[in-house]
Amino acid sequence: MTKNYISNKDESVRMFNNDFLEKFSRVHWTVPLILFIPIILFFLYRTLFVFKIDFTQTILLVALGLFVWTFTEYFLHRFIFHYEPSSKVGKRLHFMLHGVHHDYPKDSKRLVMVPTVSLPLASLFYILFLFIFDNVNVNPFFAGFLIGYLFYDITHYAIHHFNMHSKFWLFIKNHHMKHHYQADDKGFGVSQPLWDFVFGTDFTKAEREIKTNE
Repeated sequence: MTKNYISNKDESVRMFNNDFLEKFSRVHWTVPLILFIPIILFFLYRTLFVFKIDFTQTILLVALGLFVWTFTEYFLHRFIFHYEPSSKVGKRLHFMLHGVHHDYPKDSKRLVMVPTVSLPLASLFYILFLFIFDNVNVNPFFAGFLIGYLFYDITHYAIHHFNMHSKFWLFIKNHHMKHHYQADDKGFGVSQPLWDFVFGTDFTKAEREIKTNE
């Protein structure tokens, strides 16, 4: 297998000369939990106690938000994180956004999304969803969307640094490891492989094609 990383140890390269900026390019894996659990609870509180949306509708909208996140995860990873720019500035931005993770996949401080990216991105999605939902139903939907994001971020860290034992989690881990060490043009789903199967970027299909051609 071709080596497509620089280091497989828990280490990374310095990203900024400025110490202040460098500090904010790294983040502990618990930070998304600390930031986003209160935000999720806030939107669920508004759902149930301010707007008094019934339980069934709440569950359905939260589930819809989760489902939409799964596609968002796939879309961002495939078309934004793996977009290959040609300009020097573009390449630099790509490295900062995602390239560094492929070069140093075990770097524990550059696995979950930094707040300087996740919070503005969450705000943009919230504004987008306000155009789709009213200011009432957007609350449970957005809570579900953020639950999906949080599950993705923590799952991503766990895949690289936790020991997996169950068949389900071993499958999820193996799927992502193949993306890193086998073919980075496949396996864009991190927390789940749903859209890889839908759009044909799963490894099962690729492995079947290899066996057919042998």
